[in-house]
Amino acid sequence: MSNEYLTVSALTKYLKRKFDFDPYLSKVYLTGEISNFRLRPNAHQYFSLKDDNAKISAIMFKSAFSKIKFTPEEGMKVLVVGHISVYEPSGSYQIYVERMEPDGIGQLYQAYEQLKKKLATEGLFTRPKRPLIKYPKRIAVVTSPSGAVIRDIITTVRRRYPIAQIVLFPALVQGDQAAGDIVRQIERVNEIGNFDTLIVGRGGGSIEDLWPFNEEITARAIFDSKIPVISSVGHETDTTIADLVADMRAATPTAAAELAVPKYDQVLIEIKNNQTRLMNDMAQIIKQNDIRLTKLTGSVVFKSPERIYETYAQRLDLITQKLQSRIQNQVNGVANHFNQISTRLKLAAPTTRINETKSKLDMLKYKLIESETELVNNQKRQFELRVAALDHLSPLKILSRGYTYTTDENNKLIASINGLAGREINVHFADGTATAKVDRVDSNSDDE
Repeated sequence: MSNEYLTVSALTKYLKRKFDFDPYLSKVYLTGEISNFRLRPNAHQYFSLKDDNAKISAIMFKSAFSKIKFTPEEGMKVLVVGHISVYEPSGSYQIYVERMEPDGIGQLYQAYEQLKKKLATEGLFTRPKRPLIKYPKRIAVVTSPSGAVIRDIITTVRRRYPIAQIVLFPALVQGDQAAGDIVRQIERVNEIGNFDTLIVGRGGGSIEDLWPFNEEITARAIFDSKIPVISSVGHETDTTIADLVADMRAATPTAAAELAVPKYDQVLIEIKNNQTRLMNDMAQIIKQNDIRLTKLTGSVVFKSPERIYETYAQRLDLITQKLQSRIQNQVNGVANHFNQISTRLKLAAPTTRINETKSKLDMLKYKLIESETELVNNQKRQFELRVAALDHLSPLKILSRGYTYTTDENNKLIASINGLAGREINVHFADGTATAKVDRVDSNSDDE
């Protein structure tokens, strides 16, 4: 009887085989709303598809998920293609998604809008645009070497500004490898570094054809470029992410070339006008300086320069006369004073004054010796008194009368008998130190 019962594993295998070999379930086209979605980077994606009345589990393997151009979001309505099978460990059926695209809007357009929103939030579109070099010497062009873009740019530059050098950096502009190729060439232009302007572009096409210019790596390469970038992708109605990030957008390659270089004949006209203005300005400056020179040469200073120093010469004569007069007066005064001193010297006997001065000197010498002797004696008596006072206060003097002082084993002074029983003490005498051990202590208090 037990042979009629199936195990759970056997039933699940049977159902899985039914699902796998059912021709209607091997390729299913399904529409629904994404639910329970959480993006797992570089891994398999697990989510659900639901409508108003039902839900089905879904799995999309990493290899298939890497091919979609947009990022699925919770609640997004999508179209999926896949097959239905049973997952044996849980016994649940699910759809294995092979392709996915938004329902009601193109997959690439959805990816375009998502990336545009992301980069706008980061500020890649609103940063201050770098001005183009007005008179460029070298222009780098990243585009296809075989397309009409490079030919149109070369033709326009040669016609408008033939002294500018065009350097082509060939790159793929269509296909899965194009974005990486464009980024490498932009980085190469910046590594070389001696370019004034960088043009990145291609001709028109579908959104799929223009997609390399909507890739995030392309946008960031243009944003990080140290050289001002002109984007010329597609036609005037086509707007790519590269156009929004670039410093300037051109509707066509010809327009890009016209933005990159000025018109040669207009440059010559501008140079001529600047030359004319410069000559006129120089002529005006020369004329003004000539008028100023005429005024200066017609001034009194240049016509009669002697008038400048006439007054000073007269003042110099007056000062010279006053100086000579003062010098003569000072000489006369000194001569009179000298005569008076000579007279007084003749009247006074020098020997008498010498003797008087000598007597005074001897008296002062005697007083000085006497004062010094008295000062030394006073200082000696004070010193002896201070020595006697210090000797009277000296601890050694007290010790010499039979007194002692006691310290512990750490040489700290002992002022009380507390805690001395059994300890060693040092008794200090006038002529040395004795070490003793305390066997007993007697207190002076009445209680003991």
